[in-house]
Amino acid sequence: MKIVILSDIHGNLEALNSILHFLDHEKIDQIICLGDIVGYGANPNECIELIRTTCDLALIGNHDHAALGHLDISYFNPYAKKSVIWTGSVLKDDNRQYLENLPLTAERPEATYVHSTPHQPRDWSYIFTVYDARLNFKFFTTQVCFIGHSHQPVFIVLSPQGEIFVQPPPHLELKEGYRYIINVGSVGQPRDGNPDSSVVIFDLAEGSIRLVRLPYDIAQVQAKMQQAQIHPFLIERLAYGR
Repeated sequence: MKIVILSDIHGNLEALNSILHFLDHEKIDQIICLGDIVGYGANPNECIELIRTTCDLALIGNHDHAALGHLDISYFNPYAKKSVIWTGSVLKDDNRQYLENLPLTAERPEATYVHSTPHQPRDWSYIFTVYDARLNFKFFTTQVCFIGHSHQPVFIVLSPQGEIFVQPPPHLELKEGYRYIINVGSVGQPRDGNPDSSVVIFDLAEGSIRLVRLPYDIAQVQAKMQQAQIHPFLIERLAYGR
């Protein structure tokens, strides 16, 4: 079985379509979305509708939560605040209801899935340090936990001896006794210096995880964002992956 895990689409329809077109040519059994379907981009409804029809499992992210009015956005930067308010104002009722019903986490035999962290997922914290990782390994029981949220893909490994280290993407072979936190990066708002969309393919038969980066029409996305009067900062950063 092959499972695709994607996250942080953020209303970027062109990036999502690029991923789905690529997957049309792969032998994929399931698609899982880790949340933040909306926020920042100009096509929140279209992205939700694609996720609804293509994903076998979807979770809620903090921007989805915020667009529904369920999250204090005082800590958001001013650009994010404005985009969340705009997104909430244009959501269709059925898409709003879809987001309302999404779970925070999912634990399945092959892996744990969560938008932010397995430890207190509703706090929308990040895993940036070895300390963060060590804490979070205690809060899931599967060998692998897939996360998004930071928009920065990374493979974090816990050895049987308790050593934590980062294995550079794009390829990882699962080893007996080892455990993993896999940040799948972002489809629509990469922030690791690479503007290409990010998606992970989990091959259960091979016991492997592969990160794939795909380009998309950034100029077209930027034109749509300009038309929607989204702040230039959010428009320009797409070209730099920052």
